Amino acid sequence: MSLLSERHRYFVLIPLFAAFIWFSTLLAMLLTWLISGRPKYVSTQVAVAYISDVGACFLKPLFVVTCCLTGPGLVISLIIERLLRHKGRLPPEFHTYERIFGELAIAGALIAMFGLAFLSGFDTGRYPTEHLVFLLVFMVGVSLSSIFTVIEFRWLADDYPEVEKLKRAYIAKAVIGLSLVVLAIMFGVSLFNAQNIGGVVEWLIAFGFTFYLLTFAYDLRMAKVGEGEDNLLR
Repeated sequence: MSLLSERHRYFVLIPLFAAFIWFSTLLAMLLTWLISGRPKYVSTQVAVAYISDVGACFLKPLFVVTCCLTGPGLVISLIIERLLRHKGRLPPEFHTYERIFGELAIAGALIAMFGLAFLSGFDTGRYPTEHLVFLLVFMVGVSLSSIFTVIEFRWLADDYPEVEKLKRAYIAKAVIGLSLVVLAIMFGVSLFNAQNIGGVVEWLIAFGFTFYLLTFAYDLRMAKVGEGEDNLLR
């Protein structure tokens, strides 16, 4: 078996690790706020604390490290998926437009990665305007990446023999991606009209992003093949 086949299981760990560290940090931040008696932070003074409020306090180092690991985890997962398609271990691309949308999905993930890293550094307590800008950059990047990924998967499904397995993958991405886009729009509106609702929506978006990361673990898991299949796919 090729080196790629032997180590495919380690590729799955990348989105799993990103999802785990992201979810764990969010849970730790949420529990910290609840156990502390649901305090109102100076940055917003709303009943439901925003993630950025909790991330601007003593938990900021944890928040920054998590954001700087989660973003690259998403990008690397997409790049590995692209390489596995090239090697024939995932549904290959038969058309140029499939490759273009795949590359656009990676570009969207890169935008999200930088937005996530910078929003964690420019906390809402000292840099409210910059934080909001990079938060929007992150949400736009994730939205674009999910849209382009779903479009690519839709076309791949037309040519791939195991269409049912692939269909589950892009349906999951479509549902989660569309939900995140809708929630992002709601979040943008609530920032100016209903800030308490905005806090709830932000937490929903953040936890929902965990499931989006996990869909890539499913994709990469499909790269597992037997030794006989490996010889055919080299």
